[in-house]
Amino acid sequence: MSQQPGCQDPLVVSYLGLRRAVGVIGVALPFALIIGKLLLQGPGIQSSISSYYYTDMRDVFVGSLCAIGIFLMSCRGYDWRDELAGRLACLFAVGVALLPTTPDIGATSEDAIIGKVHLAFAALLFLTLAYFCLALFTETKSNQTPTPQKLSRNTVYRVCGSTILACIALIAVAALSPVKALVARLEPRFWLESISVFVFGVAWLIKGETILKDSQAPSVSPLQIPQVATVTPTP
Repeated sequence: MSQQPGCQDPLVVSYLGLRRAVGVIGVALPFALIIGKLLLQGPGIQSSISSYYYTDMRDVFVGSLCAIGIFLMSCRGYDWRDELAGRLACLFAVGVALLPTTPDIGATSEDAIIGKVHLAFAALLFLTLAYFCLALFTETKSNQTPTPQKLSRNTVYRVCGSTILACIALIAVAALSPVKALVARLEPRFWLESISVFVFGVAWLIKGETILKDSQAPSVSPLQIPQVATVTPTP
């Protein structure tokens, strides 16, 4: 069946919908955790996003990460790198969800071991998300010239990826003993993780063409247009 002009391929719409879903979850998750806990258990910020596992918002935290993981595994890009990054991100996201962080109070030796594995998965997840923004989202098909909107999107992707890397570095600095004692009451890990998840969501919303969408199809070079031979009728 031929596709009517102006109609989008259902598969394209489906992929864009997946990307938007990832973006919405990423942008909304920090706010959902804060507001949900406030309504169900009272005020107070947890030490990290992962610490909401030990609150009434556990199901929201676990469900959101598992959904992000499945969506990332389902999305496809230009080549095998996109597929590999999506599968790794899925593994890391599900690992973060199912292997809880070390509880702030009453942790056992087993909790501490699981918590270290959780931290490793979390670090790898954030690094993979930064890779998406910096390396994969900024690519352009070899036969296309980047549109002004694509160049603007690339700028946002690079800002988002750089922000995630900066937050990872600051989390490591804040965990150092001299610094930790000074900033512990500010819960820096929670806010830095929230910023990382939020900008990750923004990048995926843009990838899903929610904003900064191309206003028109990329122009095609005359060399790319197939030439059709014409026959002049004989008088």
